[in-house]
Amino acid sequence: MGGTFEPLKGGGAAIALDEIEISILRSLAVQLLELIGPGEPEPAADADPLAVLFASDGPTEPPSDPALARLFPDAYGGPGAGDEGVDPEELAARSSEFRRFTENDLRTRKREDVLAVVHSLSGLGPVGEGVAVLELTGELPLRWLGALNDLRLTIAARLDITEDDESAALFRLPDEDPRKPMVMAYLWLGGLQETLIETL
Repeated sequence: MGGTFEPLKGGGAAIALDEIEISILRSLAVQLLELIGPGEPEPAADADPLAVLFASDGPTEPPSDPALARLFPDAYGGPGAGDEGVDPEELAARSSEFRRFTENDLRTRKREDVLAVVHSLSGLGPVGEGVAVLELTGELPLRWLGALNDLRLTIAARLDITEDDESAALFRLPDEDPRKPMVMAYLWLGGLQETLIETL
């Protein structure tokens, strides 16, 4: 998988992807959509926006799934974190309240980012000479950047990769290890993310 993002004249980014790369990206994106879950129903057009805000409370507890916990972290760092002198129960209450008012919107944004990836890939024409060129303009590069980041966070959670040990033994796994394909996907997505950032 050697494709990297390159800048487009006039702004945006482009990448050449082969059929396997398109299939992997689409599959990972669909799995992430399933993990994030369905969206909230749209409020009625004549609904009072303030009433909608307070009626659509989000969850107050962090997700139990480690991947979702990485995608929707505690606002104040979770148990044991926080400022000296701040009551842990007060900190937990603040975090719970913050999650209640923000997680649904964050979930919606993440879902929209991943859907943008799926739609972009579905809009590609037939692969000619082994590759198709995907061009991202407007808001699409930022949507892709968000989705690539969320895909990497999800895979990292599944592989137990933390920010501190990205060079751990996982990256030297033998080919027969069942985790090897996910490690390779994690590294590949990191390369895509890095080159997309460089084009922006």
